[in-house]
Amino acid sequence: MLYRSTRGASPSVLADKALRAGAAPDGGLYLPDALPALELDQSPASLSEVARQLLPAFFADSALVGAVGEICDSAFNFPVPVVRPGDPGPHVLELFHGPTGAFKDFGARFLFRAFDRMADANDPITVLAATSGDTGGAVGCAAEGNTNAGAVILFPKGRISPFQEHQLCCWETPVRALRVDADFDACQTLVKQAFQDKGLSRQFGLTSANSISIGRLLPQMSYWVMAARKLFADTGEKPGLVIPTGNLGNGFAAVLARALGEPIGPIVLATNANRTLHDWFTDGAYKARASVATLANAMDVGAPSNFERLQAFEPSAPVAVLRVSDAEIRSAITQLHERTGYVACPHTATAFVAHERLSDSVRGQRPWVIGATAHPYKFRETVEPLIGRSITPPAALAAVLERPALVGDIPARLDALATALAG
Repeated sequence: MLYRSTRGASPSVLADKALRAGAAPDGGLYLPDALPALELDQSPASLSEVARQLLPAFFADSALVGAVGEICDSAFNFPVPVVRPGDPGPHVLELFHGPTGAFKDFGARFLFRAFDRMADANDPITVLAATSGDTGGAVGCAAEGNTNAGAVILFPKGRISPFQEHQLCCWETPVRALRVDADFDACQTLVKQAFQDKGLSRQFGLTSANSISIGRLLPQMSYWVMAARKLFADTGEKPGLVIPTGNLGNGFAAVLARALGEPIGPIVLATNANRTLHDWFTDGAYKARASVATLANAMDVGAPSNFERLQAFEPSAPVAVLRVSDAEIRSAITQLHERTGYVACPHTATAFVAHERLSDSVRGQRPWVIGATAHPYKFRETVEPLIGRSITPPAALAAVLERPALVGDIPARLDALATALAG
C-alpha cells in the first residue's frame, strides 16, 4: 500500500515512511494511492476486532504490517459504548473512556505504539504536536516512559481550559509542553514550519501526531465502523453520523470509512462559531481565517489542515456542515440534561444542536450517531453551572490533577521553537 501527497510533487511511500514523515516533503498530506479491496464482515464486533479487519491492508508491504494486530489490541483496550440518552433520539458513540478522556486517545495510542516499533537509540523520534485542547494530553500520555520516541507539545496561551492545560503539562520524560503566545492556528503553522526546515527536522527526528499524520487518521476509522455495523445490524439502515469538527481529522476518517463500503449514511460535520468549513459548504469558497475563541475550544480552528485531504479525496463535498454558536451550545447542554439526565461536553453539544436542525424527515429516515468526543469533566467550569450539579471525574482524570505540571513559554517563532527543542 503506497501513500501519495495531496500536492502531487513528492514520491509515494509505504505506510511506515508516511507515519515517520508526518507531512509529505512537498508540504502536502498523505492519502492512500488507492483504497484496498477488502472482504468486509459487516457484522458487529469489538473495536479491536474491527481495527484488526480494517487496518492491516493499509500497512501492506511496510515494516509495521506484522505488528498491526498487536498494536490494535494494546491501543484499544478501553470501552467504546454506544448509548441512547433518549428514545426517540440519536445514539451517542462515547469516545472519551480512554486514559485522557477524549477521542484523541485512539490515534495517539496507536501512533506511539507504532513509533515504539520503528525507532531505536540511533534513530530516535520526536513527535511535535500542536493542540487546541485534547490532542496534547493524549500525545503526552501515550509518549510517557517511551525510550526512543518523545513528544513536544505546543498549545495556545489562554485558549484552553484549566484542566486541559494541566493535562498537557503533567507528563514525565520524554514529554515536554510549550505554551505559545498565539492562537492554535499559529501553533499549527509553527509545527509545519519545523517540518519543512530539513535541518531542524533531521536534527531532532521530527514527526507529527496531529491529525495531519496518517497514523492518527487510519485508526479513527475503526470506531465509526464499529458503531455503524452495530446500528445497521439492529435496524437494516445505514446510520448517519454527526461529528463535532475542528481540524477535520475525525470527520475525514468517517468519510474514508464510508468509501471502503462500510454501512455509513450521510455525514454531518458540526462546527462552532469558526466559519471556514461552514462558508465553504454554503458557497463553495474556502477561505482560511484567524480562529475565534469559543466554548468548544478544541474545535477553535480557522484553517483546518485536513481540508486539503477532503478536497483531494472527494472534492464534490460529500458532507454537510452546520455551524453552532456558544448560546446554542449552552442551551443544548442544559436542555439535554433536563430531558434525559445526559451530560455532554461543549463539543458534543454542537453535534446535538446540528442533529436537531435536521428536518424531521431526514432524522426519521435512519438511525443517527453523535460522536461524543470528550468527557464533560474536562469542561466542568462551563458545564456544571448549566446543569446545576458537579461532575464526578473518572479515575484516570482525577489522577491527572495529582501530578505536578511543568511548562515552558515561547513566542510563535521558529527560532524560539528550535531553541526550546535543543534545551
